[in-house]
Amino acid sequence: MASLTSKPRNFGAYSHYATPCTRTHQIGALFLVVSTFFVTRLFDQWLSDSNSVTPAIDLRHTSSSGITSDNGILRWPEGGYGSHLSLKIYVYDENEIDGLKELMYGRDGSVKTAACLKGQWGSQVKIHKLLLESKSRTSKKDEADLFFVPAYVKCVRMLGGLNDKEINHTYVKVLSQMPYFRRSGGRDHIFVFPSGAGAHLFRSWSTFINRSIILTPEGDRTDKKDTTAFNTWKDIIIPGNVDDAMTKNGQPDVQPLPLPKRKYLANYLGRAQGKAGRLKLIDLSKQYPDKLECPDLKFSGTEKFGRTTYFEHLRNAKFCLAPRGESSWTLRFYESFFVECVPVLLSDHAELPFQNVVDYAQVSIKWPSTRIGAELLGYLASIPDRDIERMIARGRKIRCLFVYGPDSASCSAVKGILWELQRKVRHFHQSTETFWLHNGSVVNRELAHFSSWRPPMPLP
Repeated sequence: MASLTSKPRNFGAYSHYATPCTRTHQIGALFLVVSTFFVTRLFDQWLSDSNSVTPAIDLRHTSSSGITSDNGILRWPEGGYGSHLSLKIYVYDENEIDGLKELMYGRDGSVKTAACLKGQWGSQVKIHKLLLESKSRTSKKDEADLFFVPAYVKCVRMLGGLNDKEINHTYVKVLSQMPYFRRSGGRDHIFVFPSGAGAHLFRSWSTFINRSIILTPEGDRTDKKDTTAFNTWKDIIIPGNVDDAMTKNGQPDVQPLPLPKRKYLANYLGRAQGKAGRLKLIDLSKQYPDKLECPDLKFSGTEKFGRTTYFEHLRNAKFCLAPRGESSWTLRFYESFFVECVPVLLSDHAELPFQNVVDYAQVSIKWPSTRIGAELLGYLASIPDRDIERMIARGRKIRCLFVYGPDSASCSAVKGILWELQRKVRHFHQSTETFWLHNGSVVNRELAHFSSWRPPMPLP
């Protein structure tokens, strides 16, 4: 047995030429290690700065007096996201798949894109158009990380272009023509559903796209459905579509008012729709008309509220109340930031976007919907103007995340969505109908190679 004190072993001729390690060598080696470390860190920092989002403010590390940031540049947290955007998305062309045009323009092509850009469903069109221009778009399917399926079905349905049965049938037809969808079971395919109905617009969503990535502002529909279509682990909450006239660069159509010039403590601008929270607010405004404004909104006729009139009312209070309506999400929450009115969320099940970047407790208030009453108004009245001003200032810095602008901008909703999508990328794809062999080739149940799969294909 060898001993720790035995004579060192000779490992051959090279030991004859070994140079003794002196103190000078040790210092030189240490200097090389340290300098390599710092040069590497500087390079990583440069790479991150040149590719990263500057999305507003990372409010996760804030104090009550303001916001801390790295020289005003905020980045998505590296954990799970990476240090820079390197995402590749393939956007299906409307002429590529039979049925896509129907999902975008209706059965006879009569639904116009311009009509679909307005209202809550406008994000469905905007995301598609912005991805077509994105630096992350690729024209090669084999290098794509994710696949985007364009469809304007909420708008098409509202304008009579397709009924529910036709929407369901057309979606299934479209999916059956996508080999890459079958390869992954839909896990790398992206769908946008921009309204409170969420993916329920596609009645068979739970059968065919329950593994896919769904972009939606709606995080809960258990009020009307047995199950919600939103899954917090795979899906992404997106902002509502605020009117372009309020989000454009430069001067929005309606400017915020200074706090001392605002007539009301709070307001609620919306219809009752028979919803308990909204009815409580309307009753409360009758008891405290000098504190809470709840005008009787008209959506037709000569007394209809136009866009400008709506935002002029919205800006005339310190707090904008946002109760739930037909579903848990509310566009009013996002609109409030653009008239610099502190949003008060009165929807218990609402989900908010970009929660890894924004601490919403720094820019808004969430109050239990079961406690709507004089207590709420008393609490809001107790908040000093200096605290309101601080919340407004923080909101001013993060509202760019609610603007549907290009990902070339330093901060936009689409850039935020791309960061969230990057976290969803899988580098290996499988489904119940996908198999692989010893040489790495992907085959189906009949052992046909992936390159030979032809539509229509049975869906996973």
